[in-house]
Amino acid sequence: MGLEIKRLDEKLSVTGQISVDDLTIIAESGFNSIICNRPDFEGGENQPTSEQLEQQARVLGMEFAYLPVRLGNIPAERSEAFHRLLTELPGPVLAFCGSGKRATALHAMSKSDDEASRIHQSTVDACNWGNVFDVVVVGGGSAGIGVTASLLRRRPALRIAIIEPNDKHYYQPAWTLVGGGAYDVNQTRRRMADVIPEHAEWIHAEASGFDPASNLVKLVDGRKIGYRQLVVCPGIRLAWEKIAGVEETLGENGVTSNYRYDLAPYTWSLVQQLKQGKALFTQPPMPIKCAGAPQKAMYLSCDHWLTNGCLGDIEVEFHTAGAVLFGVADFVPSLMEYVERYHAQLSFNSNLISVDGRNRIACFESKDADGNVHTVEKQFDMLHVTPPQVAPDFLRDSPLADASGFCKVNEKTLQHPDYDNVFALGDACASPNAKTVAAIRKQIVVVAENLLASKEDEELPMVYDGYGACPLTVEKGKVVLAEFGFGGKLMPTFPLKPAVPRKLYWFFKTTVFPWLYWHGMLKGHEWLASPRKKH
Repeated sequence: MGLEIKRLDEKLSVTGQISVDDLTIIAESGFNSIICNRPDFEGGENQPTSEQLEQQARVLGMEFAYLPVRLGNIPAERSEAFHRLLTELPGPVLAFCGSGKRATALHAMSKSDDEASRIHQSTVDACNWGNVFDVVVVGGGSAGIGVTASLLRRRPALRIAIIEPNDKHYYQPAWTLVGGGAYDVNQTRRRMADVIPEHAEWIHAEASGFDPASNLVKLVDGRKIGYRQLVVCPGIRLAWEKIAGVEETLGENGVTSNYRYDLAPYTWSLVQQLKQGKALFTQPPMPIKCAGAPQKAMYLSCDHWLTNGCLGDIEVEFHTAGAVLFGVADFVPSLMEYVERYHAQLSFNSNLISVDGRNRIACFESKDADGNVHTVEKQFDMLHVTPPQVAPDFLRDSPLADASGFCKVNEKTLQHPDYDNVFALGDACASPNAKTVAAIRKQIVVVAENLLASKEDEELPMVYDGYGACPLTVEKGKVVLAEFGFGGKLMPTFPLKPAVPRKLYWFFKTTVFPWLYWHGMLKGHEWLASPRKKH
């Protein structure tokens, strides 16, 4: 049979996850009872439920018991309950969980010390009762799913766990398009269970901290997950609380943001409704993910108003906490042409600090040329807010963080300088690159190759060059594809002048890139993603 069944004694055998179809073969193999030790949905929505398995097992004449045990330290009462079931159920009994190790550990815990040492001792010791993974990945976003898929393509036997509390996975780069009426928001969301790589274990829980000295990740529910190697990529947190009053008015009173799935459609609704008045677009201090997104929202809105003949009746202002329009100077002239086309007013060193939604007033903290700070109130009819962004609290307060709160790394190898079995990538990584999906695409290869080399005590072979990309949607139908590395070095993929707006890049942004994301990057394919190796 396809299942790998291990016989522990004359009554009990163990195996990994079973399917409803497996039950017929299990019954024909002589088993009279089944114990399910895996919690329902631990492996995602495709995992058969205990109720489904029990129903079919009883049809086939087998007894069925559901005794779920979560990943982590196994409570004594669980092993006692397991022992009672073995006494009561007719044998032979087959117990299963995700891999069979929790069932093995339960059996061993119910025995005397001498007996336990004889029952699959090597598995129990090596896996700390099924609790230690080869690799633990914290975060199920673009970075977490992508790096897990790439690792498993290289080493299918790796036991990898992904710690991720959310049920849905989002393709966030398209939310700007949604806010501009150029993309269906429903196409940006999928079930997390559908994107978790097939041979990875999904721990559907929230991380609360790290204990790198003990190789443990702490979960909010009190569990501790052990690892041999750790990949930190929980993303970045939207710190709405840093703008007084904004959370109470988001999604109404003309206040919106393309940085949230539920609000991007509201942006497009506001753009369509606005015929005259004042539209404000904001950008907070760095770091933020996709630093071009705040102005992309402005460009697409203005293009719609221009096309529909009402831009002349709308005052457009772009308030950025920074001192420049875009961090890579080579692209600024092209962007300024669109700023002038749309008659948008630029306000540098202007940071949104509060919003009065009911009265439609936005308050900015502005710094003049002499460094003097004062507050300015602006009336608005539409306000697109880009929230301040910070490292997740559980990372910021951990030994892995640097002074900024993000995971400390060597920016070239993406390995933690203090803990050589820890790597990081994505928005939670302290590397000074642009926080974009395009950067993650390159970082995945660096982390996958370097992590496996570190596992074998070999020299780390890959170097990250800081590559990032920002497809700047300057109008509906044209994109400036800004690609650059550390220090703003231009790194174009295609032999075309990089600062020129092109229809080809709009096609890439709206069609090619989303397809490559879902079917390439999240599946472990690394097309055009390989960075350079060390010389």
